[in-house]
Amino acid sequence: MPLMSTIDEVKSKIDIVDLVSEAGVKLRHAGRNYTGFCPFHDNKHTPAFVVWPESGTWRCFGQCNEGGDVFKFVMKREGIDFREALQKLAARAGVELKEYTRETPQQKEAYEHLRKLLEDAVIYYRSHLFDNRDLLAYLREKRGLTESTIETFGLGYAPGGYDNILRHFTPRGYLEQDLVDAGMLSERDNGARYDRFRNRLMIPIRDENGRMAGFGARIIDPNDIPKFLNSPETPIFSKGRLLYGLDRARKAIRAADQAVIVEGYLDVIALHQAGYENVVSPMGTALTEDQLRLLKKSTRRIVLALDPDAAGQKAVLRGLDAARSAMDREGELGFDARGLLKNEARLQADLRVASLPDDLDPDEIVARDREEWKTIIGSAKPIVTHVMDSLAAGQDLNDPKVKNRVAAQVLPLIEDLPSAMERDTYRQALARMLRVDERVLTGVQARGPLVKRRPRELGPAFKAQPSIVAVDPRLPVESYFISILLRKPEL
Repeated sequence: MPLMSTIDEVKSKIDIVDLVSEAGVKLRHAGRNYTGFCPFHDNKHTPAFVVWPESGTWRCFGQCNEGGDVFKFVMKREGIDFREALQKLAARAGVELKEYTRETPQQKEAYEHLRKLLEDAVIYYRSHLFDNRDLLAYLREKRGLTESTIETFGLGYAPGGYDNILRHFTPRGYLEQDLVDAGMLSERDNGARYDRFRNRLMIPIRDENGRMAGFGARIIDPNDIPKFLNSPETPIFSKGRLLYGLDRARKAIRAADQAVIVEGYLDVIALHQAGYENVVSPMGTALTEDQLRLLKKSTRRIVLALDPDAAGQKAVLRGLDAARSAMDREGELGFDARGLLKNEARLQADLRVASLPDDLDPDEIVARDREEWKTIIGSAKPIVTHVMDSLAAGQDLNDPKVKNRVAAQVLPLIEDLPSAMERDTYRQALARMLRVDERVLTGVQARGPLVKRRPRELGPAFKAQPSIVAVDPRLPVESYFISILLRKPEL
């Protein structure tokens, strides 16, 4: 059966009225349709949410102004993607999706085996934590973590030694290869295998659904290197496709309609303990497109709260590049410089950067003053402002080349903004900062950094073309079609 037929079968077997009602929406008959209060925004005055049973669709005519079918409802309600929604609704409808699963039955069984091994490893490492008084004291006194937090996040300890994992797990039915595949054993060139994690604080890493994927391990002895060691790439652990803490943060992110990204595992744990549960970490990597796609299931509002040092600022810019690639865009009709109609893609995201004070890490900030974190995130700068300030810092803005370079980097960000008012405001701000006429910036944005080009002789074919008729962009759209007819009378 083709996939589209399967989707149609699932839709035909799901009663949208039951589905919406089970989500807590009290529906009332309105002719052949139903109305109620929208579950996606706070409104108890006007029942602007409409359900059409015959077509299996819904729409909010209020603040959300969104609609769709049963799949879109579940995706928006639970913050999941289409594939997950299809799986959930297919299970509810009793429709098999065997043909469309990304994993073969053998792969699925192997992955579940690895996850079971990693869950057992969490228990193993945890049992050793309470034998290490110094580490417990570090977590409780230096990091300020409570017993409940240590338990909730499953923190543990990997004892020193090279064969602890082998001696513990092989008698319990696991093969050496299982331990290698799970990233718990490393292999030397001569084939000898040894414990990957030794004398380290162990931090379980789970995927967005709470399934074990791997570990992050922090040094205890300051002379050890590296400071942080993650699981290697495995069939179920890919660092660039996971966000630490997302399994616990997803609900809070949807509730706040905002995700905050910090650098460290322990920052995430401390902030969650302080009540700021919409926080995740990319685990020491630059933000990737895959990580941002995970976030956009729950929100389009993202705050980067990274270290203010040079490395942190580079991470901000790399994260911005990833966001511009990963986040959705929406087309908008406009006129180009010649008065011709064009379609422009606007980034559907609100990206901001929070400045951390006094070179403090997030966990140190909430330890000093819990409310200070709320103030810092609330005063986060829009990404365009942050990039403008960062690029201008320490630069000679009287140098035309510097002006051109800054403008070429900032203008694409401005053009990404969905609001015409914001775009206009930032263009004016950039023009003031660079001390140039705002009209000059349009040329820089269109061409990028200015490069001298050798004049070209126009070919006869080009000369034979009729001239383009410019149209005042203030005129109606009909002018566009008139310009087309003038250029191509054969139409």
